[in-house]
Amino acid sequence: MSVGQELWNAIRTALLADSAVMAGIDAVYDKVPADPWRAKNAHMSRGPLYGTPDDAECIDGQEITIQLDIWSRKPNRWTMDDQIAAVRSALHEQELELTDSALVSLRLTLWRILDDPDPLTVHGVMQFTALVETPEGT
Repeated sequence: MSVGQELWNAIRTALLADSAVMAGIDAVYDKVPADPWRAKNAHMSRGPLYGTPDDAECIDGQEITIQLDIWSRKPNRWTMDDQIAAVRSALHEQELELTDSALVSLRLTLWRILDDPDPLTVHGVMQFTALVETPEGT
């Protein structure tokens, strides 16, 4: 399994297990289905993922940036601000377990609230940067 997939699985598991995060959204998707809108009128999805080598002497590592997108059709932007705060609390500087690699750090590095071109939808964007020690050769 790739390091990116390991990181995504750990992040998704943490989000699904957090009651404050899930109180405001219906689901956390890797890829959003054709009709994602459900009872809470909000969901999350994985956005772009990119990385760079971050090797040190005798340690293979990667710096990975993962974007989380939050989509909401709730009546105001403050609900998005609250959702971003819940996600930050669930992930920022938390020690998540990876399958084969070791998470050194996970930090929120950017968040934004945007109006979507669709006038009903508000889009929250969060970028997290992870430092990961990887098994040799990955």
